[in-house]
Amino acid sequence: MKRLIARHRHSIGEFFKFAIVGVLNTGVDVTIFFLLTWMSTPYVTAQVVSYSCGAANSYLLNKIWTFRSCGLSYAELVRFTAVNLLSLGISIVILSLLHDKAGLGLAAAKGGATICALAANFLGNKLWVFR
Repeated sequence: MKRLIARHRHSIGEFFKFAIVGVLNTGVDVTIFFLLTWMSTPYVTAQVVSYSCGAANSYLLNKIWTFRSCGLSYAELVRFTAVNLLSLGISIVILSLLHDKAGLGLAAAKGGATICALAANFLGNKLWVFR
């Protein structure tokens, strides 16, 4: 019973750390995205660069701090990269649809794209990368 309670507390701690890392990643992504678009970088290019920076931050912080994973696991890195490429693709499609087709402003379109990519990213990380 004590073991079950300890494992439960550990999982709750990981969840909160994962959430904090997620907020930081989103901050990195959004800040770089709007900095690049402000400098006249096309928004799709800005999305690729900013999302990649957030993903790199995510991998490092989740590996070291959230999940305290030691060593370099190439399989884990490949899975993480695959999940983030899928999430990036989703974010670009949604960003383009919302901005170009639906006529939303860039900030609203970025917000919608971020939420959609977040869902795919969380599920991929939880169920496949850091299982």
